[in-house]
Amino acid sequence: MTSAARSGPVMCIVGARPNFMKMAPILRALAGHVPPLPALLVHTGQHYDASMSDKLFADLALPKPDINLEVGSGSHAVQTAEVMKRFEPALDDHKPACVLVVGDVNSTLACTLVAVKKGMPVVHVEAGLRSYDRKMPEEINRVLTDQLADRLYTTERSALANLLREGVAAERVCFAGNVMIDSLLSNREKAHSAAATLQAHGIDPAMLKHPRGYGVVTLHRPSNVDDADTLSSILTELAHTAEQLPLVFALHPRTRNNIDRFGLNHLLSPATMAILPPQGYLEMVGLMSSATLVLTDSGGLQEETTALGVPCLTLRDNTERPITVEQGTNTMVGRDVLAIRRCVADILAGRGKTGRVPEFWDGHAAERIAADLYTWLQTGAT
Repeated sequence: MTSAARSGPVMCIVGARPNFMKMAPILRALAGHVPPLPALLVHTGQHYDASMSDKLFADLALPKPDINLEVGSGSHAVQTAEVMKRFEPALDDHKPACVLVVGDVNSTLACTLVAVKKGMPVVHVEAGLRSYDRKMPEEINRVLTDQLADRLYTTERSALANLLREGVAAERVCFAGNVMIDSLLSNREKAHSAAATLQAHGIDPAMLKHPRGYGVVTLHRPSNVDDADTLSSILTELAHTAEQLPLVFALHPRTRNNIDRFGLNHLLSPATMAILPPQGYLEMVGLMSSATLVLTDSGGLQEETTALGVPCLTLRDNTERPITVEQGTNTMVGRDVLAIRRCVADILAGRGKTGRVPEFWDGHAAERIAADLYTWLQTGAT
């Protein structure tokens, strides 16, 4: 690659729900940079619920995608292959300055593979996060994308050590901060109230006025929801928690289907749990912002609760976001009933983790990325 400045748009890839929250501030920062960096938005269609996808675009004020590959659902192999097949012609047609990918979904790795094999520079936002659990498909996507990317933007300083151990040169890495928090801070005032969200689904918001407040639950990882005994154990513990603190449970389609398939609906108590379908971004921000605690197996919610100062219990044995535990409000409880009960008791007694907001989780990460990316492209993206 020569040292001449690279021309053409920055081709920005989104594929699944977490990508949208990360890409929205990046697109604004590219447009607001002086001079502006032209961008081309590609939606792979990996997130195949069209109505939810459209709502997320509206909530985040994301522009309509320039290209929609409409890949849809499928196994990891089928989905990755289909993205690659459909993305290659788009890359050939538009000849971007670079391809910018975010996070760790299948679309991230698929577009990275196509771009690298065609000699196109790849930029990875949210690089260097590691759970060191190779059973997680996302971990495979993270490791491979980081190995192939030319410019890597990290959300926390510990990510650099992960990358160095894997042979990634330090000069390829830039600590920029967390674009997910950019979105959170810019949308917090627009968030829907928890009461309005419940009312929209015909649920009496009076349950939110419990003396101890309420908790929020999300659950979607295969390791938690695909096995009947495991899912039954988790739901039983959630029902126990709900006896002390009402829970708002936004049910992922995978979890909903498995509850029905395994005959576990009796563990969802309408008296103490508000059972909701998947929620939009502004609804989830509103629910979390005023919650007493959050129980989740989501990566993004670990970060958002830390930024909001809300105690989070993560129903996993590992996390690729250790800073949320070391500095934030997150506690890893796995599926340990005693650990969950001890932490819930502490939180309800006012002894929950308060934590602090990590460095560069300040709402300006995307601006730092745009500034660095402009300089990097001007020097030939080497």
